[in-house]
Amino acid sequence: MENEQLILRADQDGISVLTLNAPRSINALSEAMLAALSDMLDDIAADRSVKVVILRSGGDHFCAGHNLKEMTARREDGDGGFQYFQDLFAKCSAMMLRIVRLPQPVIAEVKGIATAAGCQLVASCDLAVAAEDATFATSGVNIGLFCSTPMVALSRNVPRKMAMEMLLMGEFLPAARVAEMGLVNHVVPVAEVEGKAMEMARIIADKSPSAVKIGKRAFYEQTEMPLEEAYAFAGRTMAENMMARDAEAGIGAFTRKESMPEWTGE
Repeated sequence: MENEQLILRADQDGISVLTLNAPRSINALSEAMLAALSDMLDDIAADRSVKVVILRSGGDHFCAGHNLKEMTARREDGDGGFQYFQDLFAKCSAMMLRIVRLPQPVIAEVKGIATAAGCQLVASCDLAVAAEDATFATSGVNIGLFCSTPMVALSRNVPRKMAMEMLLMGEFLPAARVAEMGLVNHVVPVAEVEGKAMEMARIIADKSPSAVKIGKRAFYEQTEMPLEEAYAFAGRTMAENMMARDAEAGIGAFTRKESMPEWTGE
């Protein structure tokens, strides 16, 4: 099936590697790509064997954002494409939200360019590793289309003035610069990108799946709350986490100075 070809999946030791597999379009987020990635994320969300996801790209670049040729063709619609554009951006936003709401952490593995919705894709992932020669941009402003939906994820990753600089100037920034801004966690030589992402994934995969799931969900929920409400929410969350079998077993082993148990995810 076309969707299966657009996203390649390889699982090993609780780590699922998803590869964007449309290098000729610079892995553009076409309708088919959005559908394929959404379906794959839904499958992984229900798969308890998967503990961490790595999102990488086929070809030399990560993702060029939306497929502008596909979008331009809909100018011929009776409404000039307005309803299509609205539906497309809604589908893209829903896919980005799937990443945020996925029980498993997602690590973006970036090489080459990540621009517009491709930069949004990096910002939507929980962690990111970039090659030294990778570049990032929200460049829609250069062609008359402000990156409003990428802005949502970007502005939740980097300080406001830095987000506005990227959005208003549309310039491609090197990996080292966006790391300083907080958009990526690590910058390494291109030959080491896959190894670094896998190293991080293995460390996370060794943790309690229930603790990671609870923690990821709580992290994103509390960031949208006022301080006092966030503390109250976090306290309830930790109390609920304490009731998990993994927490009981792990804390018990720690206090008894024993090796950590085999996590059950419960």
